[in-house]
Amino acid sequence: MPDFSVRAREEELMDDLTLASNALRQNLDELETINNWLGGYRVVLNALARLRPAFPPGRPLRLADLGSGGGDTLRHIAAWARQKQLKTELVGFDANAFMVAYATEKARSFPEISFRQQDIFSAEFQRQSFDIITCSLFCHHFGETELVAMLRQLKAQASVGVIINDLHRHPLAYYSIRWLTRLFRGSYLVQNDAPLSVARAFTRPDWTRMLAQAGIEKYELRWRWAFRWQVIF
Repeated sequence: MPDFSVRAREEELMDDLTLASNALRQNLDELETINNWLGGYRVVLNALARLRPAFPPGRPLRLADLGSGGGDTLRHIAAWARQKQLKTELVGFDANAFMVAYATEKARSFPEISFRQQDIFSAEFQRQSFDIITCSLFCHHFGETELVAMLRQLKAQASVGVIINDLHRHPLAYYSIRWLTRLFRGSYLVQNDAPLSVARAFTRPDWTRMLAQAGIEKYELRWRWAFRWQVIF
């Protein structure tokens, strides 16, 4: 039984950047289904609506999604922006070449979306700037020292704001997703990684401590269904 008082340190299978298989493709599809079921995309779309008054006038909104995976979050953002009649330039960044290719194929009907294989800790990435940077189910893949440095970096790169959508480390969230992925006979990747993601995730004190260490004083931190944190700064 996990100790939920501390974050788990075991790496997820998806953290292997050489992973490229039909099982990974199935896992990405399963994660999109889970996010649809549990309202995961609403966390980001709600944050975008809150930041909308600060969007730059007269040009497309430039938004980067880090750890973009299958590109599902960007497709939902693009659909939301189209509905609001907002022009956008959306870029997904992922270190796994297979995921970049998969996401590009899935986003064929969204010309406003592109994907790049790039390390977000590289100097090349850090020289880039955006209006908004989003991170969906991405932050829990890193240790706290890396995260604090990343938060500080993203604050400097985003002129309008940073949106983080990540999991709440909680026993009910852990056992619920563990049970659901086995009940619906998910891939071995999702059965391993989904509950582990919760065990590696955050509590409110975790977020307040990391944001303070990153020198970020003005932020919004909200709990959202189902067992998600929405961080905006």
